[in-house]
Amino acid sequence: MEARAYLKYARIAPRKVQIVLDLIRNKPTKLALAILKHTPKAACEPVEKLLKSAIANAENNHNMDVNNLYVAECFVGEGPTLKRVRPRAKGRAFRVFKRTSNITIVLKEKE
Repeated sequence: MEARAYLKYARIAPRKVQIVLDLIRNKPTKLALAILKHTPKAACEPVEKLLKSAIANAENNHNMDVNNLYVAECFVGEGPTLKRVRPRAKGRAFRVFKRTSNITIVLKEKE
Protein backbone atom coordinates (compact mmCIF):
# COMPACT_ATOMS: atom_id res chain seq x y z
CA MET A 1 0.00 0.00 0.00
CA GLU A 2 1.25 3.49 -0.75
CA ALA A 3 0.10 7.04 -0.14
CA ARG A 4 0.84 9.86 -2.56
CA ALA A 5 0.76 13.64 -2.49
CA TYR A 6 1.30 16.06 -5.38
CA LEU A 7 2.23 19.73 -5.51
CA LYS A 8 1.71 21.25 -8.94
CA TYR A 9 2.96 24.59 -10.26
CA ALA A 10 5.15 25.43 -7.26
CA ARG A 11 6.94 28.69 -8.03
CA ILE A 12 10.47 27.38 -7.48
CA ALA A 13 12.93 25.95 -9.98
CA PRO A 14 13.10 22.12 -10.18
CA ARG A 15 16.89 22.16 -9.72
CA LYS A 16 16.49 23.73 -6.28
CA VAL A 17 13.78 21.26 -5.25
CA GLN A 18 15.82 18.25 -6.42
CA ILE A 19 18.60 19.05 -3.93
CA VAL A 20 16.12 18.92 -1.03
CA LEU A 21 14.36 15.77 -2.26
CA ASP A 22 17.70 13.93 -2.43
CA LEU A 23 18.12 14.58 1.31
CA ILE A 24 14.86 12.85 2.33
CA ARG A 25 14.62 9.95 -0.12
CA ASN A 26 14.34 6.49 1.60
CA LYS A 27 14.22 8.06 5.08
CA PRO A 28 11.56 7.50 7.79
CA THR A 29 8.98 10.30 7.80
CA LYS A 30 9.92 11.62 11.26
CA LEU A 31 13.57 11.91 10.24
CA ALA A 32 12.60 13.47 6.90
CA LEU A 33 10.50 16.13 8.69
CA ALA A 34 13.43 16.90 11.02
CA ILE A 35 15.82 17.21 8.07
CA LEU A 36 13.43 19.58 6.27
CA LYS A 37 12.92 21.70 9.38
CA HIS A 38 16.66 22.27 9.88
CA THR A 39 17.83 22.66 6.27
CA PRO A 40 18.24 26.30 5.16
CA LYS A 41 16.87 25.95 1.61
CA ALA A 42 13.93 27.77 0.04
CA ALA A 43 12.43 24.51 -1.24
CA CYS A 44 12.15 23.02 2.27
CA GLU A 45 8.95 24.85 3.17
CA PRO A 46 6.75 23.58 0.31
CA VAL A 47 8.29 20.08 0.49
CA GLU A 48 7.62 19.91 4.24
CA LYS A 49 3.98 20.88 3.70
CA LEU A 50 3.70 18.26 0.96
CA LEU A 51 5.24 15.57 3.18
CA LYS A 52 2.76 16.38 5.97
CA SER A 53 -0.04 16.11 3.41
CA ALA A 54 1.22 12.69 2.28
CA ILE A 55 1.34 11.53 5.92
CA ALA A 56 -2.24 12.71 6.43
CA ASN A 57 -3.31 10.89 3.24
CA ALA A 58 -1.69 7.69 4.49
CA GLU A 59 -3.35 7.93 7.89
CA ASN A 60 -6.84 9.01 6.83
CA ASN A 61 -7.35 7.49 3.37
CA HIS A 62 -5.35 4.25 3.60
CA ASN A 63 -5.39 3.49 7.38
CA MET A 64 -1.61 3.13 7.47
CA ASP A 65 0.45 3.29 10.69
CA VAL A 66 2.16 6.69 10.83
CA ASN A 67 5.13 5.34 12.84
CA ASN A 68 6.09 2.82 10.12
CA LEU A 69 6.03 5.18 7.12
CA TYR A 70 9.05 6.06 5.01
CA VAL A 71 9.61 8.16 1.88
CA ALA A 72 9.67 5.48 -0.84
CA GLU A 73 9.80 7.84 -3.82
CA CYS A 74 10.11 11.57 -4.26
CA PHE A 75 10.72 13.32 -7.54
CA VAL A 76 10.23 16.64 -9.25
CA GLY A 77 9.26 17.48 -12.81
CA GLU A 78 9.28 20.74 -14.66
CA GLY A 79 6.00 22.63 -14.83
CA PRO A 80 5.11 25.47 -17.20
CA THR A 81 7.66 28.29 -17.41
CA LEU A 82 6.55 31.88 -16.94
CA LYS A 83 8.28 34.18 -19.41
CA ARG A 84 8.97 37.71 -18.19
CA VAL A 85 10.86 40.67 -19.62
CA ARG A 86 13.65 42.60 -17.90
CA PRO A 87 14.61 46.04 -19.22
CA ARG A 88 18.28 46.40 -20.21
CA ALA A 89 20.55 49.13 -21.54
CA LYS A 90 19.79 51.04 -24.78
CA GLY A 91 16.11 50.13 -24.81
CA ARG A 92 16.65 46.42 -25.12
CA ALA A 93 14.74 43.73 -23.24
CA PHE A 94 16.04 40.43 -21.94
CA ARG A 95 13.93 37.34 -21.26
CA VAL A 96 13.64 36.05 -17.69
CA PHE A 97 12.36 32.50 -17.23
CA LYS A 98 10.48 31.90 -13.97
CA ARG A 99 10.38 28.14 -13.68
CA THR A 100 7.74 26.07 -11.89
CA SER A 101 7.87 22.56 -10.41
CA ASN A 102 5.54 19.58 -10.07
CA ILE A 103 6.58 17.65 -6.96
CA THR A 104 5.47 14.12 -6.01
CA ILE A 105 6.03 12.26 -2.73
CA VAL A 106 5.16 8.57 -2.26
CA LEU A 107 5.09 7.01 1.22
CA LYS A 108 5.10 3.28 1.99
CA GLU A 109 4.86 1.24 5.15
CA LYS A 110 7.81 -0.77 6.47
CA GLU A 111 7.08 -4.46 6.87
